[in-house]
Amino acid sequence: MEKATETWVTGPDRLVSTTRRDACVVHIYPTGPGMGTRYALSDTPVVLGRGNDCDIRINDHSVSRRHARIQPGADGYYAVDLQSTNGTFVNDVPASICKLKDGDYLRVGNCIYRYLAGGNVEAEYHEEIYRLTIIDALTDIHNKRYLLEFLDREIARSARYSRPLALILFDLDRFKLVNDELGHLGGDFTLREVAACVKGSIRKEELFARYGGEEFATVLPETNLEGAVNVAERVRALIEQHRFQYEGKTYPVTISVGVSTTSGDENMTPHELIRQADEKLYQAKNDGRNCVRA
Repeated sequence: MEKATETWVTGPDRLVSTTRRDACVVHIYPTGPGMGTRYALSDTPVVLGRGNDCDIRINDHSVSRRHARIQPGADGYYAVDLQSTNGTFVNDVPASICKLKDGDYLRVGNCIYRYLAGGNVEAEYHEEIYRLTIIDALTDIHNKRYLLEFLDREIARSARYSRPLALILFDLDRFKLVNDELGHLGGDFTLREVAACVKGSIRKEELFARYGGEEFATVLPETNLEGAVNVAERVRALIEQHRFQYEGKTYPVTISVGVSTTSGDENMTPHELIRQADEKLYQAKNDGRNCVRA
């Protein structure tokens, strides 16, 4: 139950009661039953960890028994690392002690929380819950649900006006080796880094989304096959040339890419366009990986 503090302000004719809800953190990753759980913050410290005595108990092997503490201060709340094995991060920056700002992301091991402390935490919380339905919490790009909705609208528009539409589907080559060598935290880091790397090259009328696991998709309205292949090749080269580094170790990452297009086919569906791109993606895998097939 959330704690609320009540204050009184003077109105023209009477005293008006206003209620200010305390700040909170919201569990946003991993997905599952706990996603969206809200933990109210008050004037006492909150400890996060695997231990039974923790205020926010996290049953995840990447989290230490007493991993981090959210400490109230005179000017707000601070995230404090408790000498954890895998570290505490605020907005992906290592933090031994860091003042939290409204909207900050707090990562504890493999788990991510969002700190809310705005003027209307209740409204912010419901906005965050909606955001979780369309955004992938790990990579902060759109998720599969939103991808299918967007693709459905764009295919309908393509059919109505006989305009070209392209879909790029790619996944990381030999991603299991990354997980085996760097652990799941390293794997998660790699997925976030890939998303951040590609996101900057996507135009506002296009969509970049995580399709699932290590698979990503880009929807390109008003783009024919030649244009889509050029974009796909640019993305492939961008990933190949990017310097991936985790805990001091530099490692290569490549992707295999499949491209499919339509020019207004009235029988086209999102699942059929994805199936065609997926078929080309597996052809790229079979042809030696780190290439584009369309």
